[in-house]
Amino acid sequence: MDLIDDPAPGQNTPEFTVSEISGAVKRTLEGEFGRVRVRGEVSRVIKARSGHMYYDIKDDRNQLSCTTWKGQVAKLSVIPEEGLEVIVTGRITAYGAQSKYNMNVDDVAVAGKGALMALLEKRKKMLEAEGLFEPARKRPLPYLPEVIGVVTSPTGAVIRDILHRLRDRFPRKVLIWPVAVQGTNCAPEVTRAIEGFNKLSVGGALPRPDLLIVARGGGSVEDLWGFNEESVARAVAASNIPLISAVGHETDTTLIDYVSDRRAPTPTAAAELAVPVRHELMAWLEGQDARMKQALSQGLTRRGQRLRDVARALPRAETLLDTPRQRLDTVSARLGPALIASVQRRKIRLADMSGSLRPATLDRAISVEKRRLRETSARLSPSLLRAVASRREQLEARAQRFRPDALRQEHARKSREFRAISRRLSDAGQRNITRWRSGIETLERLRRTLGYEATLERGFAVVRSEGVLVTDSKAAQQATALEIQFADGRVTVGAKPAPRKVARKPPEQGNLF
Repeated sequence: MDLIDDPAPGQNTPEFTVSEISGAVKRTLEGEFGRVRVRGEVSRVIKARSGHMYYDIKDDRNQLSCTTWKGQVAKLSVIPEEGLEVIVTGRITAYGAQSKYNMNVDDVAVAGKGALMALLEKRKKMLEAEGLFEPARKRPLPYLPEVIGVVTSPTGAVIRDILHRLRDRFPRKVLIWPVAVQGTNCAPEVTRAIEGFNKLSVGGALPRPDLLIVARGGGSVEDLWGFNEESVARAVAASNIPLISAVGHETDTTLIDYVSDRRAPTPTAAAELAVPVRHELMAWLEGQDARMKQALSQGLTRRGQRLRDVARALPRAETLLDTPRQRLDTVSARLGPALIASVQRRKIRLADMSGSLRPATLDRAISVEKRRLRETSARLSPSLLRAVASRREQLEARAQRFRPDALRQEHARKSREFRAISRRLSDAGQRNITRWRSGIETLERLRRTLGYEATLERGFAVVRSEGVLVTDSKAAQQATALEIQFADGRVTVGAKPAPRKVARKPPEQGNLF
């Protein structure tokens, strides 16, 4: 019988798959802890597009990953925010795909009133830094709005107090947008109500309110927390309709109070701010009407008295017309004799002129003028004929000059003359150019003979320093750089440093320069 060796220690332990181990760990965690409550500070909040929320709860040493599914987020009384100390309630579970355990949270509560106030102060500083609390942003309330929109609960005592107060002071048309004023639905419903009132069109079937009132009765900090949400504050700041906040009692302060155009301590006070007292307004109008009538009567009396005073300083109408009347009488008396004398003078002038205009005299004058006209016409005809003949001869002579044959001959002659002159000018120009080129070449040879370049070809050089000619050794020693020009080019060399002022022997070999 063969002996069989025992297996190595540990090899008889049962094997598990990864999924089996993950499932066992998950069941152990869920069975051991069940439903628990954990207190800690919220950090790393992530809101996924699917609507799920992922965040961490931590203390000074450890952290716990938490998950709230989309259907659970809508039921939370407090939305987790980074830095907020909360108490979360849910089940401990494991996520085998990443070998992690986490907590599925279905309820979030703030850990004490101090944490809520810290969160409120944080939001307040953030919105204040954005300028939403600036007094310049607040709009004046309309004096007498036609339509008032109220955002509140339709079943509470708040709406009854507002309607009763409006009816007592000045009845107005009121539009009520029912909302939840407490709990998780409070903030989104109030935000939608404010935005919905602003989207109404002016003059539409449902009129747009001229004034909004957001109201709620008193309560604890947790009860009023919906009006401390950032979405509500931003909706109030973006409202184009003036808004009165009347949330809580006089001692209650919420975030909406800082961004609203006017804060009322109570909902009843909000109604009083919205409209004036009708009877007081009527009394004020009657007083103003009486004052206006009295002022009008006094104004008429003053102006009448002033008119009478001015009238006494003016002369009477009869006195103003005395002088013109006297002048009219004088001119009227002189008009008749003046007309008669004028007619007499014109009669005498007419008689004098008619004596020289007898028919016989006129006939003689006409006969004389006719005879003069006949004599002038007899002399004019031969002169005209001679002038016409002379002009015709001149025209024919000029026409002979402008015949085509004569023009062609003249053109040929002028062309020959032009070609001859062109040849003469060309020959003269070529001779001048040859003479000038020869003179320039002679001057160039003379310049090269007299210039220093010819000297350089015999082994000499020209030394310059910064474009200035160097002619002695002292200037060469003081120069920072030297440019030496030879016959075939230029070379730049550095100058030697200036010699120290010490006694030394003269150089045995002469200086190149």
